[in-house]
Amino acid sequence: MLRTVVTLLFFVGLTCVSLPSSAHARSDAGVQKQIVDDTRAFGIARNSLRLAVDFARSRPDLFSPDKNRKKELLPRQDKLAIWNTWSIVLDSMAALDALRREGSRFSLFQDKKSRNASFALNNAAFLASYRYALEFLALADRNPALDTILNEPVPELGIPAGTFSRFKFRFLNVAIATEFAALQVIDKSYANGSRELRSAIGEDSTVIWKMGKGKGHVLTLKNALAVVQKTGFAAWFPVQKGVSEWMGDTKVLRKGSHLISEGQVDAMHPRLQPGDIIFERHEWYLSNMGLPGFWTHVALYVGTPEERQAFFDDPEVKAWVKSRGIADGNLEKFLQQSYPKAYAIGKTPLEKGHQPRILEAISEGVSFTSLEFTGAADSIGIIRPRLSKREKAQAIQRAFHYSGRPYDFNFDFATDSALVCSELVFKVYEPGDGMKGLLFPVTEVMGRKVSTPNGMVRQFDKQVGTAAAQADFVLFIDGFEKEKRAVESTVEQFRTSWQRPNWHIMIQDAPVEAKK
Repeated sequence: MLRTVVTLLFFVGLTCVSLPSSAHARSDAGVQKQIVDDTRAFGIARNSLRLAVDFARSRPDLFSPDKNRKKELLPRQDKLAIWNTWSIVLDSMAALDALRREGSRFSLFQDKKSRNASFALNNAAFLASYRYALEFLALADRNPALDTILNEPVPELGIPAGTFSRFKFRFLNVAIATEFAALQVIDKSYANGSRELRSAIGEDSTVIWKMGKGKGHVLTLKNALAVVQKTGFAAWFPVQKGVSEWMGDTKVLRKGSHLISEGQVDAMHPRLQPGDIIFERHEWYLSNMGLPGFWTHVALYVGTPEERQAFFDDPEVKAWVKSRGIADGNLEKFLQQSYPKAYAIGKTPLEKGHQPRILEAISEGVSFTSLEFTGAADSIGIIRPRLSKREKAQAIQRAFHYSGRPYDFNFDFATDSALVCSELVFKVYEPGDGMKGLLFPVTEVMGRKVSTPNGMVRQFDKQVGTAAAQADFVLFIDGFEKEKRAVESTVEQFRTSWQRPNWHIMIQDAPVEAKK
């Protein structure tokens, strides 16, 4: 749901661009910037793993139940808490895997500083993966039922069957202990990297040794390099063999690009109305580890002042605005007087003169962005709440109220001081203060009650055609990675999109195109 690198749900693809075959050809400045960006992404991924393991420790009822509880069947709510945590572990591991691949070519650098810093990133990513995998496995081992639960497929979270077995094979294999030993030998000669990386390397290696997993042959530097070269810093990913190789290729081919074309973005505009809800998907980087599922970002379309003026020229809206102290019932005047700073920002042209039309929670906080910015995605779905114009006006007023709040890296829906993207949409449409609003599903992610973009789409699917339906379908533009394009698809395809695994494009068939 974040659009940049600084997020507990981070976007490793923006920072991990595969090195060319001649790595030393890149400028020193470019290499150092890349390492800084990758180090930042590493910190976020490692912290996400730490939070997942800490949550598992904090829930002995799930991970270390007493003898009586072990005999009970876990209710689905408890299973969802476990699955959400497991999904975050898998996504974090995949992110670190990508960073390891970036650093695996450290020997190609002619510059010693770049070579050592690249190795430090590689080693740090390996150690974080190994350390937290061992800690999570030790916790999961206390509840035999988890061996079954964590191997179950969970379509809504993009988790296929058998992931836990493969995870155990990867991290309890004797070969990884040998790789660990080899890396620590190399580290004595290549010791470098930022203070953050060195601190993480020291802490994680110490924990691994204490857990008794730091075993392996005593290696010379020459032999250690041979071991590392042979293993190739073997990437592991739970979905399908070959994904990590695909990730590297995709980052080269689609760096800074997206499947939805500028023409398709332009064509969206006439079909949008203030209050519409926009779901986004980006295939070319790992999205939002904290909020699992196919759809990982959601935004609110507020339109320009001119669009709102025309759309909300409605007696009920005017009466509501008058009740708020604006004599002529003008919504724009109400917004400007109530939120002068936000209103000024919402009128100021953005990059390339694009007009602010969207309010969304991104890493910079709750921000006004352009349709061109939001539309720079690989898949987009849009729904329209079945609410009166007055209620939509009230939702937009609430959104202006939240403008400028920082991004909620803690994913705490209980506070309004900071917001995550789905939290913004959840709260602007929350029932109350004379507003019927929208009721979105709430689930637990590592001890936090949250409403996820994917859960919102799932609810839309379940409610279509029923008396409980809260929204109507507007548009679905579905990306097709194999042909580097996107097509307008159908409501039926949008309804099932929440079931897609995170890396569905590896097995994706050609998308179904909507009839013109």
